[in-house]
Amino acid sequence: MSISLSSLILLPIWISMAQIQQGGPDEKEKTTALKDLLSRIDLDELMKKDEPPLDFPDTLEGFEYAFNEKGQLRHIKTGEPFVFNYREDLHRWNQKRYEALGEIITKYVYELLEKDCNLKKISIPVDATESEPKSFIFMSEDALTNPQKLMVLIHGSGVVRAGQWARRLIINEDLDSGTQIPFIKRAMDEGYGVIVLNPNENYIEVEKPKIHVQSSSDSSDEPAEKRERKDKVSKETKKRRDFYEKYRNPQREKEMMQLYIRENGSPEEHAIYVWDHFIAQSAAENVFFVAHSYGGLAFVELMIQREADVKSKVTAVALTDSVHNVWHQEAGKTIREWMRENCCNWVSSSEPLDTSVESMLPDCPRVSAGTPGWLSGLASAFCPGRDPGVLGSSPTSGSLHGACFSLCLYLCLSLSVSLSLMNR
Repeated sequence: MSISLSSLILLPIWISMAQIQQGGPDEKEKTTALKDLLSRIDLDELMKKDEPPLDFPDTLEGFEYAFNEKGQLRHIKTGEPFVFNYREDLHRWNQKRYEALGEIITKYVYELLEKDCNLKKISIPVDATESEPKSFIFMSEDALTNPQKLMVLIHGSGVVRAGQWARRLIINEDLDSGTQIPFIKRAMDEGYGVIVLNPNENYIEVEKPKIHVQSSSDSSDEPAEKRERKDKVSKETKKRRDFYEKYRNPQREKEMMQLYIRENGSPEEHAIYVWDHFIAQSAAENVFFVAHSYGGLAFVELMIQREADVKSKVTAVALTDSVHNVWHQEAGKTIREWMRENCCNWVSSSEPLDTSVESMLPDCPRVSAGTPGWLSGLASAFCPGRDPGVLGSSPTSGSLHGACFSLCLYLCLSLSVSLSLMNR
């Protein structure tokens, strides 16, 4: 049985507290003092001292994992799925390992968007200087020139980046479940231009510059003996500071600062920027959005800021578990009315697919996303024989609007299947 360093440090205190619990008022005062001491001890920092170094590989091969032909992440040698608890009783270290793997997977998905989906990586802001922080989006070759239809994909909040719905699904299920790749390929096969937003890439992280304190020895007017005393005190202070830093940050994790990307410092800003510089400039007569979770909120904010433009260009919006709130976001009556006619929000529910779900918000219809059991029924939901006026298929009957909204339906239902896996 292994005993951590933090346990050994705290054990005498716990024993002392147990012994003096039985005493009188003096002992109770000691107990209070010991409790105060315990409250001042940062257990997270103590736990760091038991950790192995936070040195992780920077490739999938280094982690000894690879995606198989089914898009599942598997160990190269054992064929087993990813194991989070690689080292027992070291949750923080395991979490850091998971995050390091997640960053590699983000880059891997970016590569798939370019190589498998033939999307172009477009840097933003479009007029960025060489030195300023930048982000990027992905677009199909015909995204701005397709005269008929354009599909825009917006993921939710958190660690996910362009091309992803859920990192956890990518790692624990497969690429089709956790990425937007099946959606992108289906849309392109149906003749859509595609734009993939990257709303969580709002800043870059750089190491904090170290503050250099000018040495007192530079004061040439001071006597040499006084300068020597000051230098000695300064060295002792630095020694104590270094000792504290070694305790506080035993893994030597770098102190980072965030530099925000101009006009893209939040998901809402990003959606407006991409609209102004790309979507609004596209030739498509019909623009369709598929947005998940916080992506729905970002779309509603876009609508509030660009109402007339959005109404003139956007044909339908398919949402999944959108967290928008027309009251908190102060969406006007005309926006709410437009959403009722042109949007649909598939939400997590055990009710059958497309069953109406009650909502306290006076905006778009909310319908059940059903359960994974209806995956095989997607063909009938998407088939040409389905009445385009049916709720969840199209807000209007007939025309290109109906056919395109059916594709939005297909994409949203597929996404709902994937995300329902997370609740197992």
